[in-house]
Amino acid sequence: MKNRRLRKLSIAALMISILPLATLIPVLFHMTLADSVRSAWSGVNIFSVLFGLILSIICVKNRDSRNILSIISTVISSFWVVLMCGIVVLAILLHFL
Repeated sequence: MKNRRLRKLSIAALMISILPLATLIPVLFHMTLADSVRSAWSGVNIFSVLFGLILSIICVKNRDSRNILSIISTVISSFWVVLMCGIVVLAILLHFL
């Protein structure tokens, strides 16, 4: 029963880790969004990246629930976190130059 719950948790972590890719949907359809929608969407992306990373770390940390899905979600979430940190560092550097 516990193993089944942890498997569902790893699937949820993978889904949440992939959620920021939904940002590309308006780009594919050449849509422009209002500033408030873009701000809300960026907030959802930041929340989903952090929440996905926390869930995937919980799944990978537990030896019983460590499977390929939890490892993939950890890699994807880590990539998003590194990308976000890089964007923040670049913005700070460009601001002070």
